[in-house]
Amino acid sequence: MKIAFFNTKPYDRQFFEAANASHGHEFTFFECHLTPETAPSAVGHPAVCVFINDKVDADVLRTLAANGTHLVALRSAGFNNVDLVAAEELGITVVRVPAYSPYAVAEFAAGLVLMLNRKLYKAYNRVRDDNFALDGLLGFDLHGSTIGVVGTGKIGQCFAQIMKGFGCHLLGYDVYESPACIELGLTYVTLPELLSNSDVVSLHCPLLPDTYHLINADSIQQMKPGVMLINTSRGGLVDTRAVIEGIKSGQIGYFGTDVYEEEADLFFEDLSSTIIQDDVFQLLQSFPNVVITAHQGFFTRNALKAIAETTLANITDIEQGRVCCNQIKAEEKVVTKTPACAIDR
Repeated sequence: MKIAFFNTKPYDRQFFEAANASHGHEFTFFECHLTPETAPSAVGHPAVCVFINDKVDADVLRTLAANGTHLVALRSAGFNNVDLVAAEELGITVVRVPAYSPYAVAEFAAGLVLMLNRKLYKAYNRVRDDNFALDGLLGFDLHGSTIGVVGTGKIGQCFAQIMKGFGCHLLGYDVYESPACIELGLTYVTLPELLSNSDVVSLHCPLLPDTYHLINADSIQQMKPGVMLINTSRGGLVDTRAVIEGIKSGQIGYFGTDVYEEEADLFFEDLSSTIIQDDVFQLLQSFPNVVITAHQGFFTRNALKAIAETTLANITDIEQGRVCCNQIKAEEKVVTKTPACAIDR
């Protein structure tokens, strides 16, 4: 099958071309995002392959369908950027990669916790400048701290297991309880109870209507003063302006995020020679107790290999008329509760 890949980098090509040896699909790679303006580029391609910041709304889908595309393959788990209702009406099948390496994201979240707590980013820069003073680098023992895990799907489970290894107490919030997390000693509580008792709150849930701005001005006020907030899921889970106010008031003592609600115009690009126009982002990254990374939690060899293999297997299944277990139906878009399958990358 001819596949048009949008929003691609050299590493995407490397892993997809390697995985294609057992499939024999024909690739066309585009560096640009999929948008209403670039959608006509996919003419003659029965399938398009897109990433998290590609726009797959009704207008784009109509253009794709008119030009012969009948399959949208997401090389990610999250699908909040796709209008599933419009896709179904147009006869376009949508598939995704529900799991690739939950360890990659969970380990990265743990890395953000350590970096913020022990001020590793400051310490590194100080030593590079021959400054060996320890003032301002004081941290706290993770051992004995309470960790709140919001979303206990596979990534949340892996994160909880890592934190358990540090000797932390575990609290969890999810509509569906995970037996694996319960075995770790995690206690399920309401979200307000988790927020008010956790020293660290880590988000591992998908972006759905009910989780949009889950962290907002009200929920921040429920948190323990000086809390550490970690987000390696989706930027839309967090009201960034509310977080900024929380940082300024001291309610939030540390903020580590690998995602940003308006990241589509920023992340995955080299903007070092430009003036970033997003004032909210610029203010956020100005705080000394904030660490922002550019959506790299998934970025391991293991994960990229699994993403490529699963994506092409999904496409081959559809091409050959087989049932694809990773197909997404329109009703999944309107889930009103946070599912336990919090694999959202």
